[in-house]
Amino acid sequence: MFVSLPFLVRSVQPVLEQLDPDIEEAAATLGAGRLTTLWRVVLPTLWPAILAGFALAFARAIGEYGSVIFIAGNMPMVSEITPLLIVSRLDEFDYGGATAIAVVMLLASFLALVCINLLQLWTVRRRAAQA
Repeated sequence: MFVSLPFLVRSVQPVLEQLDPDIEEAAATLGAGRLTTLWRVVLPTLWPAILAGFALAFARAIGEYGSVIFIAGNMPMVSEITPLLIVSRLDEFDYGGATAIAVVMLLASFLALVCINLLQLWTVRRRAAQA
């Protein structure tokens, strides 16, 4: 949480700062309650930033090693983490196994980054269509 949550915050904060309060006031003037305003006005604007921030946080969490290695229990099939599995495979001189695990994690990180880029492209196109 301490390592990856800032990615979510840094993605959502600029969108919140640019959100025009007049839109919320207009929704209230038209009779929308707070929950309706949040659901139909604020969240559709924030949704792309939330998804991008979540994807960045997830991609960062996949590769996290330093802080997690100290709290991992390394109980088989319960609390094993991939960085610890890679290190244990390297300690056992199983370079093929360590490489296989690392390649899967690398592909997952690349997939997350591709999703982030597609989400940003979708957001840009959506904003251009609204303008």
